[in-house]
Amino acid sequence: AKRFGTTYIADDVSSIEACESDSVKPTYRVTLSDDSQLEASSLIIATGSSFRKLGVPGEQELSGHGVSYCATCDGFFFRNKPIVVVGGGDSAFEEALFLTRFGSSVTLIHRRDSFRASQIMVDRAKANPTITLMTNTVVTSITGTSSPTQNTGAPIAIPGLTLKRPAVAPASVSSIAVRNVVTGEESTLDTNAVFVAIGHTPATDFAAGVVDRDDDGYVVVQGASTVTSAPGIFAAGDCVDRTYRQAISAAG
Repeated sequence: AKRFGTTYIADDVSSIEACESDSVKPTYRVTLSDDSQLEASSLIIATGSSFRKLGVPGEQELSGHGVSYCATCDGFFFRNKPIVVVGGGDSAFEEALFLTRFGSSVTLIHRRDSFRASQIMVDRAKANPTITLMTNTVVTSITGTSSPTQNTGAPIAIPGLTLKRPAVAPASVSSIAVRNVVTGEESTLDTNAVFVAIGHTPATDFAAGVVDRDDDGYVVVQGASTVTSAPGIFAAGDCVDRTYRQAISAAG
């Protein structure tokens, strides 16, 4: 892209709005997080989406230390350990089935008594002896513990640099607190990993009021095209597609 004169700006877009103009072709004003502004007659929204979080105590603190949003990325770290998956759709069941390759047990927790996943995925999970399905249940907190590191206090040898080894390793997930939404009963479940698979949140708030979005915030396009409801504004990638999630759509 640089060969064709593309200019890169490392900043976030705060908002876009249509400029008042007598021209037939609309112009849009793009406001960045530092309050600087750009104007363009065409925009491509390819801002993607982020993993939806549980929003419970311990989730943020233990992210990367037992809390994960990608089974294929982190599953092998929890070989022969108990694993929890949170969610009720196809993605959650795919994660759970994949994680049976590694975990000593996989518990799938869903807040309702029925699943959004396809019946074939549910049947596969029920037929797998490693998987336990826990319905009408929500995670209320995630707890972690720290453990001493090997060679506590010994310096880490790096040429030209001396680093002091930490006295304790970063905290890692040790258990979760759950609540049955029907009975109100609370309990604790021992686990070393929590994989959250409750969907994605598209990064499109900055475009609210300019392009049509659905109830979940995904940009609405015409059919299989990239054309939005606003003339001159196009959208592609994960901010549009909730099903196939092909990153190459945004790259192209």
